Amino acid sequence: MADNLPDHIPSLDLADFRSGDPARKAKFVQELGDAYQSIGFIALKNHGLNEEQTKALYADVQEFFQLPDQAKQAYEVPELAGQRGYISKGKEHAKGRNTGDLKEFFHVGQEVEGEDPVKEQYPANIWPNEVPRFAQSTMKAYRTLESAGKDVLRAIALYLELPENYFDDKVVNGNSILRPIHYFPIEDPDAVPADAVRAAEHGDINLITLLMGASADGLQVKRRDGQWIAITALPDQIVVNVGDMLQRLTNGVLKSTIHRVVNPPREKMNTSRYSIPFFMHPRSEMSLAALPHLVTADNPKKEADITAGEFLNERLIELGLKKK
Repeated sequence: MADNLPDHIPSLDLADFRSGDPARKAKFVQELGDAYQSIGFIALKNHGLNEEQTKALYADVQEFFQLPDQAKQAYEVPELAGQRGYISKGKEHAKGRNTGDLKEFFHVGQEVEGEDPVKEQYPANIWPNEVPRFAQSTMKAYRTLESAGKDVLRAIALYLELPENYFDDKVVNGNSILRPIHYFPIEDPDAVPADAVRAAEHGDINLITLLMGASADGLQVKRRDGQWIAITALPDQIVVNVGDMLQRLTNGVLKSTIHRVVNPPREKMNTSRYSIPFFMHPRSEMSLAALPHLVTADNPKKEADITAGEFLNERLIELGLKKK
């Protein structure tokens, strides 16, 4: 399977993993692992989000991004390096690029539950006064996607021949982020840099990303033969992909696939696109050192040991969100 060059991403059903049926669960684990060894992406249904919840969330997100820039910028706190609140247009760029992406976004982070010293590491969330339902709808989505993500990680652990609960204590109160994104309309395409795109090609930083369906096409992933393929998911599916942290932990066995969001045709550049990824991060102290049983003569160790917190800090600097 790892040698395949798929022209689409596989569709899986999380209900199979949660069913209690050993055969259905084992089939889910195998198909998930095969997909993550080859293309690094799947489409997933029965993840916990329902249509009503999703519609309410998108309505609140759109209401926020339709505010005047000056109003949105009141929720931008530069010293937080983009960890919470609003991040304005063009601020973030892909690793290795200087041209900012054609997007603006908002970060909602972990609300620590219980008595946990990790609480001191996280800044408080920032909530826009103009959209009173924003906190409730985004945190509800955060918890739903976090729960789905924990089960995907349990399936990954089984595929890697680890205990099913291997990731559980590493992601409890983890440094995960929900990121509502607005790819804003471009009224005059000639006024932006020629190489500016909605999201330049990149790999995600985290363990896994759970992406709620976008309001328009544009997401593409890069196969290992260099060909770009469009990613489409049905309305009841989310897209779940491997991030760089998981690739590093598995010594490259699971693939963090490069992906991008391309610009629409010129005549549609003046339209908005919204999407909402959930970036699932572990606690900062988690070691990303390659799992010993995945370092072999055929697959020698690829990366130096590093913690999740150290790796995140490196990437925030590379993305232009944090200064050295």
